[in-house]
Amino acid sequence: MKRIFVSLISTLLLTAPDLLAVDKNITSFPAPYPTLGSIERLDPSLDALIASDATIEKLAEGFSWAEGPVWVPAKGALLFSDVPQNRVYRWKEGEGISVFLEPSGFTGTVYNGRERGANGLTLDHENRLVLCQHGDRRVARLAANGKDFETIVDRIDGQRFSSPNDLCFDRAGNLFFTDPPYGLPSDVKQETPFNGVYRLGTDGKLTVISKTMDRPNGIALSPDERTLYVGSTHGPKPIIMAFALKPDGSVASERVFFDANELIARTKRQGGFDGLKVDTAGNLWTTGPGGVLIISPAGKHLGTILTGRATANCAFGGADGHTLFLTADKTLLRITTKATGAGR
Repeated sequence: MKRIFVSLISTLLLTAPDLLAVDKNITSFPAPYPTLGSIERLDPSLDALIASDATIEKLAEGFSWAEGPVWVPAKGALLFSDVPQNRVYRWKEGEGISVFLEPSGFTGTVYNGRERGANGLTLDHENRLVLCQHGDRRVARLAANGKDFETIVDRIDGQRFSSPNDLCFDRAGNLFFTDPPYGLPSDVKQETPFNGVYRLGTDGKLTVISKTMDRPNGIALSPDERTLYVGSTHGPKPIIMAFALKPDGSVASERVFFDANELIARTKRQGGFDGLKVDTAGNLWTTGPGGVLIISPAGKHLGTILTGRATANCAFGGADGHTLFLTADKTLLRITTKATGAGR
């Protein structure tokens, strides 16, 4: 009964009215939405994932750096971060943009840096909002009162994390997340000797998945949850790693799944592997050079959603799960796909 009650409170929280005013520099566009960019088709199989007449729609603009989108089915809306502004915004069809949460990632008083807010967002198995908080240097859960936070994990072996960046849950409720130093203030020393990829088990055990990635960032599981994908935004080494997982969540092997060096050299496109999602067929939809790359489970680059701007993250959502939302620099975009996201 307690679990049902908590879940009900969380659902009510995520459907509560938004109370904070939106900055006047933010524009929320009415339908029909303006369009931008284009779709680059490198393989015929992309036609099964994105229709030939699909367009990239601009839903809103004026953010400082939009990140971490997650679709909330109970709300019929998208939540996403503005990291420098320390806010989580909500977008809903017919209503546009409103402020859902402030502060989102830093609850202190002094922060000497730019990226203080929440970054990656997701929902747990009770539909509670879980946030990677840069400023507070932790993974936290939004409390039932809609304004306080409950720490899920904030350190390893007594050492505080730098600035947890992105996260995902498996079906059993185990949490995977990355911890690069992007949100670490200039006057704060990094405590961990590496930029880690972690797994927090439902038993509370924290395991290091990787210590060797320079800038681990976006993270997602394959549909069968046997492979963990992690993108790196490290400029000299623009790669996506694939970690084969054992049933207990430990790593059986690892390999470079995709290396963008050749692509960058050939196209001169900019953008690191920031956020990523996986569809039910196992294809990766990852932000990277030029926008969002679609990569097959075999590692073949099928095409790119060319946004014409730095693109931070993406998430599947919408009523039927076929809409891909993109947080791209100062803008919120979407494109209708034929794919359905796996997980959250």
